[in-house]
Amino acid sequence: MTKDELREKANDLPLKPGVYLMMDKTGKVIYVGKAKKLKNRVSQYFQDSAGHNEKTRRMVAQVDRFDTIFVSTEFEALILENSLIKQHMPHYNILLKDDKGYPFVRLGKGPYPRFSMANRPADDGARYFGPFGGRSETRAALDAVCAAFRLPTCARSFPRDIGKERPCLNHHMGRCDGFCRGVPDEAEYARRMEQAVQLLSGHYRALTRAMREEMQREAEALRFEQAAALRDRVAAIETLGKRQKVIAGICADTDVWGVYRGAARCGWAVIHVEEGAVTGRETDVFTAPTDESEAEMLAALLSQYYLPRAVLPREILLPCETPDADELAAVLSDRAGRRVTLRVPQRGDRAELLRMAERNAREDVERVTTAQERENRTLVTLAQMLNLSAPPERMESYDISNTGASDIVASMVVYDGARPKKSAYRRFRMKTVAGRPDDYASMEEVLTRRLQRYLDGDEKFAPLPDVMLIDGGATHAAVAERVCAALNVPLPIFGMVKDDRHHTRALITAEGREIDLRANPAVFALIGQIQDETHRFAITFHHESHSRSATRSALDDIPGVGPTRRAALLKAFKSVKAIREADRETLAKVVPKNAAEAVWEHFHPSKPDP
Repeated sequence: MTKDELREKANDLPLKPGVYLMMDKTGKVIYVGKAKKLKNRVSQYFQDSAGHNEKTRRMVAQVDRFDTIFVSTEFEALILENSLIKQHMPHYNILLKDDKGYPFVRLGKGPYPRFSMANRPADDGARYFGPFGGRSETRAALDAVCAAFRLPTCARSFPRDIGKERPCLNHHMGRCDGFCRGVPDEAEYARRMEQAVQLLSGHYRALTRAMREEMQREAEALRFEQAAALRDRVAAIETLGKRQKVIAGICADTDVWGVYRGAARCGWAVIHVEEGAVTGRETDVFTAPTDESEAEMLAALLSQYYLPRAVLPREILLPCETPDADELAAVLSDRAGRRVTLRVPQRGDRAELLRMAERNAREDVERVTTAQERENRTLVTLAQMLNLSAPPERMESYDISNTGASDIVASMVVYDGARPKKSAYRRFRMKTVAGRPDDYASMEEVLTRRLQRYLDGDEKFAPLPDVMLIDGGATHAAVAERVCAALNVPLPIFGMVKDDRHHTRALITAEGREIDLRANPAVFALIGQIQDETHRFAITFHHESHSRSATRSALDDIPGVGPTRRAALLKAFKSVKAIREADRETLAKVVPKNAAEAVWEHFHPSKPDP
């Protein structure tokens, strides 16, 4: 379908809630979204793209058709969107890892239910917990839970096999209380299983507190054997709770979220807290468009993370407000059978927990991100900000340096990707600009000479840059564009605009359009590094040039001292000051006696007779 046809179809949609699926020419779903009013939301994609971010522009360019599914409420739209994202894994949606690697724990039905692992919940009347971490960790956790409560893990089926065989080795090792004997009975089995459910739900402190109270009652009733068994069980549960692994943190009273955007990847972390104590954490690294806001990323992650879960926290702390937070809280509260609150704390202990979660997300991202990935991501972001067709492979930056009207020089610094290529640096001494400081005329001369050398086939000035950066504002960029137009060499050109502390805060076009760099720290740092390196190279060349000028003026016009003897004197004495302070005999050791006499007389002219 053409863009006009897509726009017409979108305008025919009703103002009702629903979910939309964007598809490419092959019919593949590339994006799934939800809307309170489908007509308003979907039609925005096919209006003027100037207000779209880069991700949306790329996505819309691939859309060939779209489908919609109408629902009754925004809550239904939220749940359906999450389900369709899991089903289609669209390229332009932020995605959590596939659930295949994160098993659930299933508690079956019947008089003697058992724990088992499942890939995903099913509508079979069983109870499900999770998703947990890896399969091996989950299996180890289940074994630990059963050992703590001395529940059976053998292949026998109860009540069918009760009394048929002698207890297995687990009973003799103290890992199982031998329910195959008929004692303890089914009621005791159900009670312990419910305690195991509490532990899997992350409430081991409340569980151990209740078990201690029961132990105290048994001791007061002089049932010391039962009290000792409870004591041992409490000790096993406390040990298990301290280890955590995949159990105690899965459903704590509070979940604390942190999100971090790195140069190449993004990451999230969830800190699980129960009764004021941290009980565990989960982290993951993912990719997201650089122009996706933190709120948009977090909203996508929250629904995918919580909607599949059977057990939910009472409170979720977030670093920022998110779209549809109220709808998500309502859905989660309905599923939990109690209120689930989403909050954005600003101060106090909860805010400190948010900072901890952000640090966890940042550390995971930085740990798995290589230097090359950071550089590549920075260049991709820069290309998007400057509307370049591809990440720049070669960037050139120019600066002018002078002392008043003298020694006007310029520098050309080259970056190969995000790294300086010093072998390609070039220096220029002005030929046509003299007697007056004129940065614009100097820049025009430098760029004309640089581009003409390329056009003449000089390999030292090849290839042309993918982007040209000029130290200065819009007027400097306009000078560069004029030179490129005159030589018919079109190049992307931007001026580097500094702030009050001489840091490059923005790039600017010849027309005056500013691109703020401070929104992306990685790009801000790269352009600042380029500007600093260009300035350093120009200043160094200027100082060297100025020193040579001073030397030439001090030794010029000395009779009998030409370029060769001047060079010999500077090589021997290192500076004009040392030459001035040397006596005749010392000078004569470097140049002939008559030249030494001339040099000495030049710096020590005879006083005329009165």
